[in-house]
Amino acid sequence: MERKVVIDSSPLIGLALVGGLEWLPSLFGKVYLPETVRQEVLPGKNAHGESAIQQALTQNWITVWPHPIEPKLDIDLDAGETDCINIGLADPDHVLLVMDERAGRAVANEKGIRVIGTAAIIGLAKKQGLIPSARSAFEVLHNSDFRISATVINHVLKSVNEV
Repeated sequence: MERKVVIDSSPLIGLALVGGLEWLPSLFGKVYLPETVRQEVLPGKNAHGESAIQQALTQNWITVWPHPIEPKLDIDLDAGETDCINIGLADPDHVLLVMDERAGRAVANEKGIRVIGTAAIIGLAKKQGLIPSARSAFEVLHNSDFRISATVINHVLKSVNEV
């Protein structure tokens, strides 16, 4: 069975800021987002990355999840994170969540759902030769006030030999 990749709002925004949404088809094939996440990131206010996210949807690099989402999770997370995890709970062995928020990642891990974040995708893009430098992508994020811990950044930079 094919793995389904489901992305939350923070990685969408982070990847949009570094031009990384176009990496998704090469890295994962089809990527899904719940409607709740689409509504979080496309409010029509010209926020950072909004046009790139809209383009990714138009180009079908990302697709809105086409099925009803069964509410299996009863916990206090935002609606987008909750829907991402609920999609994962429907088939935890075949779903990869792309999520940055610590609380959501902890819940997903506890439920046996595999999770990666924005930093890992930047590392994968570097390893696959989609970008010349992971460090440059992290610098763009840092300059935009997008936050990833220095420990995580250093781990990824070490894994791609950019220390």
